[in-house]
Amino acid sequence: MQEQEANIKDRILFLTGKLAEKRLQRILNEMSPEEFEYEIRNIGVNVAALMTAQMIGRRLNDIESFDKVVVPGLCRGDLEQLSDDKGVLFERGPIDLKDLPIYFGRKRKQPSLDMFDAAIFAEIVDAPMVSIDEILNKAYKYREDGADVIDIGCLPDTPFPHLEETITALHEADFIVSIDSLETDDLVRGGKAGADYLLSLKESTLWVADEVDSVPVLIPENHKDLSSLYRAIEIFKKKGKPFFADAILDPIHFGFTESIIRYYELRERYPEIEIMMGVGNLTELTEADTTGINAILFGLISEMKLNAVLVTEVSQHCRTAVREADLARRMMYAARADNSLPKGLDSGLLGIHSRRPFPYSAKEIEEIAGEIKDPSYRIQVSDDGIHVYNRDGIESSTNPFVLFPKLNLLQDDAPHAFYMGVELARAQIAWQLGKPYMQDEELEWGVTTKTKTDAEKDLDSRAAHDMKELRKAEYKEAGSTLKASRKKAKHDT
Repeated sequence: MQEQEANIKDRILFLTGKLAEKRLQRILNEMSPEEFEYEIRNIGVNVAALMTAQMIGRRLNDIESFDKVVVPGLCRGDLEQLSDDKGVLFERGPIDLKDLPIYFGRKRKQPSLDMFDAAIFAEIVDAPMVSIDEILNKAYKYREDGADVIDIGCLPDTPFPHLEETITALHEADFIVSIDSLETDDLVRGGKAGADYLLSLKESTLWVADEVDSVPVLIPENHKDLSSLYRAIEIFKKKGKPFFADAILDPIHFGFTESIIRYYELRERYPEIEIMMGVGNLTELTEADTTGINAILFGLISEMKLNAVLVTEVSQHCRTAVREADLARRMMYAARADNSLPKGLDSGLLGIHSRRPFPYSAKEIEEIAGEIKDPSYRIQVSDDGIHVYNRDGIESSTNPFVLFPKLNLLQDDAPHAFYMGVELARAQIAWQLGKPYMQDEELEWGVTTKTKTDAEKDLDSRAAHDMKELRKAEYKEAGSTLKASRKKAKHDT
């Protein structure tokens, strides 16, 4: 009896549309699954992505013999409710059918990105020059982006009359606060006002730590003088007081390599202490995309097991540095914990390119186009360029200006023409940069752009902090061009 039960396989029902049915069958045949039995069912739609939970609920019956139903990855609606209504588990499959083998675990399970071991200090560099409300707004934004500590940057020879009030306001909003200054007056004032951390103390200013309870970040007395940093560390170790140490990261061609070596030597000498690295001298002073810079920096930080980073967003090209740092630290932690390369974990730091930009070849797209029986235009991108097709045929080019005149667009249908222009422009960008393109969807730019959810949160950053769950849209709302076309058609009739 036990042996017979062990041979029982799960039965899985795959739902699809007419155009994808053959490709789904071919992929499953190639997989030759031994762990489950399956059936494919077309519920009466041409395009699988147009399937919705309500549509499935109305059209799908006789599924009691299945253990699970897998629906297309772009299927809209509440699958939990559908599972309850039908008494069978419904799950979304991959967006791209070619990823179906990965969906069934034919490759290793992706590690979680929930863990990290490097704290992010996000600096508000112009704090003396702005109001407390402005500081709070920036702090909320940084916390939403992943910062653990809000660093209040003081400026040389610049009065900061609202320093104490700023620290109080941040604490009342549940922020952890650090003060960043080389002026001892600022550090003492900030420490007495309750700052959690002080950046930065050196051998000649260690007396500040005796007057306040803040945890200091220790730096060399002179820029490259590690011996003075070592002496300061030994003093704090003897006192048994907490601290961070920072060997100071230098810009490229101004000591960058030597500064990396200093961090390595510091960690080798003191494997047990907390070490901070300020990354702004590299991200801010290098004219290159910060996603790649942060990936490399956090690889070094992960290997040396550094404990904190100071991040700035001064230059406009560093405007997402905190979000990038948050993702980079999680990716590197996961890769290190799994003893693997930082690859295949998350694509958020691939803002410009993609590892697999074009899932279909030009020949495969031509095969798909041959199955289309309606006049609606579809757009896909391959290595060879942009492909536009409907029942009347397929046109291909790398230039939208070549494609557009060949499309049979009605002269009085401006909304449709506008829609096709927008989509062709997106497709051209995707082809030029090597990015995935999906019709009716915005291009993905990783953490360098915010999702719609993020944008909604930004409407009120303070309220967003307390927001537990955003409303889930069951259906994707009709696009503006479709609405305009419908409105025009109604008016014409």
